[in-house]
Amino acid sequence: MQIFVYWKIILEIALLWYFIYLALYFIKGTRTEQLLKGLVIIGIIFILTQQLRLESINWALTRLFPISVIALVVIFQPELRRGLTQLGQFGRYQGDLETIEEVSRATIELSKRKIGALIALEREVGLKNYSESGTPVDSKITQEIILSIFTPRSPLHDGALIIERGRIVAAGCLLPLNQEPGLSKELGTRHRAAIGLSEETDAICIVVSEETGGISISVSGKMTRDLDQQDLARVLNGMFHKQAKKKGPHLKILSKLSPKVNQ
Repeated sequence: MQIFVYWKIILEIALLWYFIYLALYFIKGTRTEQLLKGLVIIGIIFILTQQLRLESINWALTRLFPISVIALVVIFQPELRRGLTQLGQFGRYQGDLETIEEVSRATIELSKRKIGALIALEREVGLKNYSESGTPVDSKITQEIILSIFTPRSPLHDGALIIERGRIVAAGCLLPLNQEPGLSKELGTRHRAAIGLSEETDAICIVVSEETGGISISVSGKMTRDLDQQDLARVLNGMFHKQAKKKGPHLKILSKLSPKVNQ
């Protein structure tokens, strides 16, 4: 009986540690991280006012607490949605090797020509809401079609190309823009849209810079820049194929390539 009690305590501590780790993992590198620091400071002030018996300040903080709970839910809404979405994922979509190869080849060619592009690859979270904002394509994925869509002066080259289940479903799609004020000023609308979509969903967003031809990938609200052909193929394979789980999370692959720009 006593052994059972010990195991129960150990299990509770392990579960608490795991949930705290998940919470910190979800907010790392986002604006929530800074807000959390502010909340910690407010909590410390609240404790000090109680210890020093500063009744007026303590009374004001106590009255503001119920309102702040609602405000925090509104402020943290994107992070909460992203966290719950990722919590419900129990595996990764088994991507098609041909799809990865065609997208990689097209991205490299776009980079060489310095043609701006934004490609979103669906995984477990559906992108129907975003694909409906563009022009339906419903085409097989080929390098030639991707290049023709993003050719300058093409009517669809300004928006995002969305790939779902091995098909190009739509082009010229509108994506949510990241509103983080601390984001590098070198990043344009395409980069902000890629980060914005990856914050809302688990999609992989590939960006080709029109100015430099640089290739970037955004996943889970974090962007890695200046990928070469080998890095691009390795990252895509690591994110889509279940075999890569044995080697660790896909974010570790990205972190080894180049620093995150939105931290």
